[in-house]
Amino acid sequence: MEKFYTTTAIDYVNGAPHIGHAYEKILTDVIYRHFTQRAEDTYFLTGTDEHGIKIQKTAAEKDISPKEFCDMNAQKFKDAWKALDIDYSQFIRTTDEQHAEIVQKIFKKLVEKGDIYKHAYTGLYCSGCEAFLSEKDLTEDGLCPDHMKKPEVVQEENYFFKLTKYKDAIIKHIKTNPDFIVPSFRANEVLNQLENIEDISVSRVKSNVNWGIPVLGDEEQVIYVWIDALSNYITALGYDPDGNSSEKFKKYWPANVQVIGKDILKFHSIYWIAILMALELPLPEHILAHGWITIDQTKMSKSLGNVISPTAVLEAFNLDIPDPFRYYMASAAPCGKDGNYSDEDFKEKVNAHLANSMGNLLNRTLSMLVKYFDGEIKPEFLGKNELEEKALETVKAIRHHFDYFEVQEAAQKIIELVDITNKYVTDNAPWTLAKEGKMDKCGEVLTNVLQVMTVISSLIYPYCPNIASRMAEQLGYDLKTKLDDISCNSLRAGMLIKKEDIKPVFLRMDSELADKKK
Repeated sequence: MEKFYTTTAIDYVNGAPHIGHAYEKILTDVIYRHFTQRAEDTYFLTGTDEHGIKIQKTAAEKDISPKEFCDMNAQKFKDAWKALDIDYSQFIRTTDEQHAEIVQKIFKKLVEKGDIYKHAYTGLYCSGCEAFLSEKDLTEDGLCPDHMKKPEVVQEENYFFKLTKYKDAIIKHIKTNPDFIVPSFRANEVLNQLENIEDISVSRVKSNVNWGIPVLGDEEQVIYVWIDALSNYITALGYDPDGNSSEKFKKYWPANVQVIGKDILKFHSIYWIAILMALELPLPEHILAHGWITIDQTKMSKSLGNVISPTAVLEAFNLDIPDPFRYYMASAAPCGKDGNYSDEDFKEKVNAHLANSMGNLLNRTLSMLVKYFDGEIKPEFLGKNELEEKALETVKAIRHHFDYFEVQEAAQKIIELVDITNKYVTDNAPWTLAKEGKMDKCGEVLTNVLQVMTVISSLIYPYCPNIASRMAEQLGYDLKTKLDDISCNSLRAGMLIKKEDIKPVFLRMDSELADKKK
């Protein structure tokens, strides 16, 4: 692959980051890191959505300016992603000056093209969604299904985008590109939504909402969320509707995959696609709609008090690296389905997979290499690796799963390879071979295992970059090895490791040694 460009949804800064936000960012980061092992040039965009009535009201309640409020909360998201080792290339804020200028140009271009027009409108507005709803969107009691509140009747003269103009083109694109929406079962949901689609309001009267990007030439209106927030994916790259787009935009657009929550699929697979069509820009290759994360099988809710901060998990378990949480979240749900977080399951799964199976396999194999051979791989230990076929099959399977963004499924394949390698050690019992004096066979078994461990370190890297680095360091392996170049013969004859350099790559979370204070 020449390039790979991925994006997340930008998070609304009216609150602090929670485990649901973290799930999306970790999922995207794992996908991004995997494709850095395949592509020559990669780019990963995330950021924050910072305009609208909710921010305006919350800032007023706190007696600070909206910008001050946004600055404070945007930093919380940046801090959280740093703590989780989210390796984004760029963090865009919709209050960035460049973004605002390009959004104004996009709006102006669509007005001139006739795709945006002014229209007096009476609609049902939900302040929680920051969106106009139709009566068919409401519950039987006339409430917003997400916020269970009655929307207010709003009368305004706003600018509208001709969404209906692009209805047929969107339907055709979805039907002729069955892998455009991932998972594919979501496509019918979008096609059903397209049946009764209407033109959408893309501005608000400034007297009602003043915290937004002003419409050029009409100071009474501010640009509403769809043109503002959705355009971040191209404004970040330096798109210019006047034809002077940056080299970065030309290099990376269209996106290879845009990762979003299933609740905003409509906006990305219909509104965003129509905007791109109106701008005559290429469409993203895939839109990946992930599921939700529940807490102990219960939907997150402020009223229930079960909203969890991702950094609180790291602190609660006294984790010096975020890898266990990253691994657990990335493997929490099959592609596009809902997942669940619980403290007990987190500890049990992470201890089983990362400490007991993978970490212990490397630790005891290296320890035996030191015990029996002073940490040296001898030339006679190298040859046909009995595990090679299975290891390379796993690499191929991982590529296949990531082609379809099946991140949980890929993680399962890695652990399967770990389990097969553990069984190989048990079946061949190198300690017994040493006791019987069969030293060449003992050394061969240990070397075969360590060769596979280099493969495992590459495959687990997107999920657990710190653990993978610790593994690679002890193996003398280059983690920058591209997926196409992974083999089962990376290790060469010679001194590999000394006793004092063998350290557990990850300790069980219930081990006293895992607590830094002890």
